[in-house]
Amino acid sequence: MRWRRFNGERINLDIKDQVEETLKKEHALGNKLKVCIGSDSQVKGKVIEFATVIVFVREKKGGFMFISNDSLTREVSVRERMIMEVAKSVDVAYSLCDLLDKYKIELEVHADINTDPHFASNTALKEAMGYILGMGFVFKAKPEAFASSSCADKMV
Repeated sequence: MRWRRFNGERINLDIKDQVEETLKKEHALGNKLKVCIGSDSQVKGKVIEFATVIVFVREKKGGFMFISNDSLTREVSVRERMIMEVAKSVDVAYSLCDLLDKYKIELEVHADINTDPHFASNTALKEAMGYILGMGFVFKAKPEAFASSSCADKMV
């Protein structure tokens, strides 16, 4: 995955190295962090565009994020697309969890899935929740899943 900052600046380091550098810098500044990881997608014709974000939330001091975009040309159901989003988030969370544990940083994985059964994305709620919780991560769905439903949504 290729990563960038919100201002478009490319991240040239391996994402794990960049996150560690960021954690050290924020710690040196006295900031307490929480990390939230989420993904969102949009179907544009026959292409599905994805955005995955790593959101660093500073306690009482705002936050910032790293962004990765990719795309897939394939028709899939809404349920399958929701699970693909969750898989992207879990993959990133899994690659960073040891590092975040080392620095005692709270981690949440956010799913852009509605808890209201009247919405199509709800068909994947139980699977997504089971997947994320089964991997040992804290799970958040809409309306609490801001990393996916707000941050990643704006980056697709």
